[in-house]
Formats: sequence, C-alpha cells, structure tokens
Amino acid sequence: MQFQRLEDLRVDHDKTQTQIAAYLNMSRNVYWRYEKGVREIPTWAVLKLADFYGVSTDYLLGRTDVPAPYPPAKSK
Repeated sequence: MQFQRLEDLRVDHDKTQTQIAAYLNMSRNVYWRYEKGVREIPTWAVLKLADFYGVSTDYLLGRTDVPAPYPPAKSK
C-alpha cells in the first residue's frame, strides 16, 4: 500500500529522501520502499514521522484529511 502523504509531506517540507532516511536512521533505499509502498512501514517510523511533521498518524496513513495531531491524553 502506497502512502502518498509520506512523499507529499516530505516535498512540502523541502526535504529529500536522504534527509528523512537519516532522521529515521536508515538507508535512503529503505525509506524509498516505505514511501512507494514496496515495504510496510513499521509503527515506530510512523510515530516518528508524525511527530516530525506535526500531524496525526491517521493523517499520515491517509485515514483522515485532518492533519492536526490529537491532543495529548490527560493524566488520571
């Protein structure tokens, strides 16, 4: 499954695949495979990218069109 938003967000933030791959501590080729849907992206990478771009994981994965992250959970 291709996640077009991975590429769209990267381009909108003027980042290269190499820069994002370095942020995720992986090779550009591995990141390219995630971006193109050749490999399934791991949860830890989705979380890290959502934090980096300031969006929700649902937005990143195309489950919503609302980019704003969810408010933090309140402590009990």
